[in-house]
Amino acid sequence: MLKYAEFKKIKVRYSDTGKGRVIVLLHGFLCSHEIWDGFIKRLSERFRVIAIDLPGHGETPCIGYYHSMELLAQSAKTVLDKVGVRRYVIAGHSLGGYAALAFAELFPENVSGLCLLNSTSYADSDDKKKERERVIRLVKKEHKHYVAEVITSLFAPENVEKLKKEISKVKRIAEKTSRQSIINSLEGMKERKSRDLILKFAPYPVLFIIGKKDTVINYESMYPQMGLCKYPAVLMLENAAHMAFYEAPKETVNELQSFALRCFRGVEEE
Repeated sequence: MLKYAEFKKIKVRYSDTGKGRVIVLLHGFLCSHEIWDGFIKRLSERFRVIAIDLPGHGETPCIGYYHSMELLAQSAKTVLDKVGVRRYVIAGHSLGGYAALAFAELFPENVSGLCLLNSTSYADSDDKKKERERVIRLVKKEHKHYVAEVITSLFAPENVEKLKKEISKVKRIAEKTSRQSIINSLEGMKERKSRDLILKFAPYPVLFIIGKKDTVINYESMYPQMGLCKYPAVLMLENAAHMAFYEAPKETVNELQSFALRCFRGVEEE
């Protein structure tokens, strides 16, 4: 069921499905809560699943001209406060993972577990920042072509043909993202800070879901981050790229479900 929460004079859209312990899903760049449809169906058999349209995505409008990760985290917190839940596992894909890390920094008392799905705790390198600046210039001129091209590149080449239907769905969602929303998000990702210390001091489990063929986030850069965690869990997907939950849906949802059960078991023992 789709609902809305007031945040900084805009309405943040979210879905709220199922009953029980809560899993929060934060989508990636150019996506919306609809990207999680398959996940929500499976996870809601055992959990209450709240999926949020982050500012500038889906039906949640932009806020100003820059979307910091802290802003995204605060928008999610507004939703979760409205529905009245206090503890949850929070899972973020790509941009959603950056927002989830900011959330864990701002609201640590609310986090029972953290899942980074094709995401990283590191800030952009200087080269990556320059690439984002190049893309921002491109988007200012013509953003629709960029959106169509970038979505396909997020999948491993050998998965493109067999996942035509899924890629079309992601493209339909992405094409609804406005030029200003794209720029706001690119600026926010470019300026985000490293949050590896969040991993180091996390008192809860952290799950890394990694596509070995991910060209956005190199899987080798994840090993030092895993080593920081007190309670790490890892799913390395050999034939997935940056859209692991579409490229290996069964493995991904099963791992997240098992992970959430472990996290909530720990909460019950507190």
